[in-house]
Amino acid sequence: MSTVPTDDRLPELDGAPLFLLDELPDAVEVLVGGSEGRHAVDVLRLTPGERVRVGDGRGTVAEGEVAAAGPEGLRVAVSARHEVPLRALELVLVQALPKGDRGPLAVELATELGVDRIVPWAAARCVTRWREDRAAKGVARWRAAARAASKQSRRPRVPEVTDVMTTRQVCGELADLDVALVLHEQARHPLARVDLPSSGSVAVVVGPEGGLSDGEVVALNAAGARPVRLGPEVLRTSTAGAAALAALSVRTRWA
Repeated sequence: MSTVPTDDRLPELDGAPLFLLDELPDAVEVLVGGSEGRHAVDVLRLTPGERVRVGDGRGTVAEGEVAAAGPEGLRVAVSARHEVPLRALELVLVQALPKGDRGPLAVELATELGVDRIVPWAAARCVTRWREDRAAKGVARWRAAARAASKQSRRPRVPEVTDVMTTRQVCGELADLDVALVLHEQARHPLARVDLPSSGSVAVVVGPEGGLSDGEVVALNAAGARPVRLGPEVLRTSTAGAAALAALSVRTRWA
């Protein structure tokens, strides 16, 4: 078995599925059990000899072949391990809380489009309010959505989902980043013309369906965030972040 350092992409395995474990043992054979194993055996119906990957969601990925599939789950004979480093340019999404299922949808889309960190934001005009135990449940749901989308898109690293933040806390976060952009339909400067660094961090702030309050615009601007527009259309809060991340990835990652 070999250990292979790679860039932020893994060698192609013809669409081989990726399974995530809380801890990935350093062994020649790995057991994928629990719900992951049941999904592999009962839903995907994987059989001995098929190629798969198993990761820890933090950049370590083992690849190999299915050695056995049964009631205990999936046993994988490991042939190589990859240590995928963090990307040079971190993409951060500050997402105002959408209503209903649109929050997990926004997280899924952002994950598939390469976001590295997601910050749930309790903006002033959010319809959804996370109070007390609802905040913990909401964040847990977003984290589960990020993990599921990482498996689906074969990402070696699951994006971080922080605890929900207030506007004051968001502004504190933005002040420490290299570039901060706020999507605003009245902005004159298009996102496509923003100068982007090759390394560091770029954040995109997406407001709620009701729009940003005047106070939030002032506070975000004071934190160094620049207002930008995506295009002539006004997108929903649950899809605007994904559109912005796609535009950024075209320029920084998908060349």
